[in-house]
Amino acid sequence: ENGKVIVTGCLGANADKITEIHPKVMAVSGPAAYEEVLSAVHSVILPPEHNPFIDLVPPQGIKLTPKHFAYLKISEGCNHRCTFCIIPSMRGDLTSRSVAEVLTEAKRLKEAGVKELLVVSQDTAAYGVDVKYKTDFAEGRPTKTSMFGLSEALGELGGVDEFWVRMHYVYPYPNVESIIPLMAEGKVLPYLDMPLQHAHPRVLKAMKRPGNVEKTLERINKWREQVPDLVIRSTFIVGFPGETEEEFQVLIDFLNEARLDRVGCFQYSPVEGATANEIAEQVPDEIKQQRFERFMETQQVISAEKMQQKVGKTIQVLVDEVDSEGAIARSRADAPEIDGLVYITNGQNLKPGQFVMVKIKEADEYDLWAETVVLS
Repeated sequence: ENGKVIVTGCLGANADKITEIHPKVMAVSGPAAYEEVLSAVHSVILPPEHNPFIDLVPPQGIKLTPKHFAYLKISEGCNHRCTFCIIPSMRGDLTSRSVAEVLTEAKRLKEAGVKELLVVSQDTAAYGVDVKYKTDFAEGRPTKTSMFGLSEALGELGGVDEFWVRMHYVYPYPNVESIIPLMAEGKVLPYLDMPLQHAHPRVLKAMKRPGNVEKTLERINKWREQVPDLVIRSTFIVGFPGETEEEFQVLIDFLNEARLDRVGCFQYSPVEGATANEIAEQVPDEIKQQRFERFMETQQVISAEKMQQKVGKTIQVLVDEVDSEGAIARSRADAPEIDGLVYITNGQNLKPGQFVMVKIKEADEYDLWAETVVLS
């Protein structure tokens, strides 16, 4: 009665149901339909021009992360139908953001002081598939709407010595090989967040995930030949419905062979609406816990060995926090909130957002201890 109403969010994916009950709503849109919501608002209220003297919101928007790093979302939704996941049912198929819009946001974030961009989506390697990888003009140059086109353009914002670009949620597709040279050239960080989920072909098939583990191992080894300091992070599920002891052992064998750098593990938990709940008998909770502990013990040994290899080396880090005891930073191998940390014992005079070279003194399974060094 008192104004115009816009309905948006997951329920908005079923517009007919809403308009049948509330025919006078001004607009209905699904989840993350930011542009549709703004277009509906601007159809009745024109957007004001930004005035730096009176506007509280800066032109680059408001970030909820610290000033020196930001998440850059490049798409919404997913074309896959993994049986343990309900994201497509809520968010729909993959919809890529305009590459021009993404690069404009990235440039604004850098100008606002961001030193690290974390590229995220539900499926980063599939970016642009919905628009057939069309070429668009972004920041005055033609750029292909693809993971490679975007990565190449982001790499031109500075390179890893002064601006980090970190790739997350990358499926192990063949097209991932296209960005490996950019890592070798120092355009983007030598870091891939690649959720593999399991290693046994039958379990992967039941999950509806890419199932050629031998091909995945071949690709990983090939990438490491081109980029020796490549860091691969992954996540896995143990206790998936129907998982046998033999299938779990294949996963453990894969860990020992692949020797991934950063690994997360989750016990399968039935999610309402996930088809995996019904495909086989649930693994008992006590067995899930046992397998989780064996998985983590295996990976901890691998991680500890890899971290010890860094002792004595001089590396670049990005400072996150500083206090009276020193500074807390991250290396190129560490994404914020999910990976390890670098504790700089003599870093009391450093500043958050500062790049600095440090020499590694100690290491445990996940973290490093270091001191700043002066390069001649």
